[in-house]
Amino acid sequence: MENQKEEKEVFSYTYSAKQQEEIKNIRKKYMPQEENKMEQLRRLDRSATQKATMASIGLGVIGTMLLGIGMCCCMVWAGAMFVPGVIVGLAGIVLVSLAYPIFIRTLKKERERIAPEILRLTEELMK
Repeated sequence: MENQKEEKEVFSYTYSAKQQEEIKNIRKKYMPQEENKMEQLRRLDRSATQKATMASIGLGVIGTMLLGIGMCCCMVWAGAMFVPGVIVGLAGIVLVSLAYPIFIRTLKKERERIAPEILRLTEELMK
């Protein structure tokens, strides 16, 4: 009888740090995310660059397409479409050439627009 009583009172516990860490990581995914000031600062900085990048890529793609159409007009339909092909191709070259200056200009304007918020956040973080 005493052996049975001792067996019933035995408590076993296994702890797995790896399992606990996995549980915490899964739980973190489903908890509401609070954006701290450093994340907000990074997001603002990225937003300025992203807008400028999208504008310059869009302009570059349109310019490249026009250049390709112009080349196609000159090479495939050389007769009547040669002169319009040259004009369209030159327009494409101009647009591709403007992509980088548009990037710089847009980036500068966006940085000027978000500068007060960036400076405020950096002051708070540096304290």
